[in-house]
Amino acid sequence: MPNRGTRPEDSSVLTPSDNSTPPKEDLSSKIKEQKIVVDELSNLKKNRKVYRQQQNSNIFFLADRTEMLSESKNILDELKKEYQEIENLEKTKIKK
Repeated sequence: MPNRGTRPEDSSVLTPSDNSTPPKEDLSSKIKEQKIVVDELSNLKKNRKVYRQQQNSNIFFLADRTEMLSESKNILDELKKEYQEIENLEKTKIKK
């Protein structure tokens, strides 16, 4: 199964120049996408092959399924943490 996955560092390319964090909606869609990746990797049979796309290329390499799953979960956790930080910032702005 081809899996590129999303990385928080990739999101900086899509951000406006005046803001270092992606918009809340963009981050929300990336979280949904990453949840799907984690679910797909979790539900694969043990003998299925997983491929990782080389960055900025159309070349895929065989990857370890368990490593990909744990990496995808870590990315999902980072995205959720970033989303929570944005929500907390918005709440503090509303209070002021």
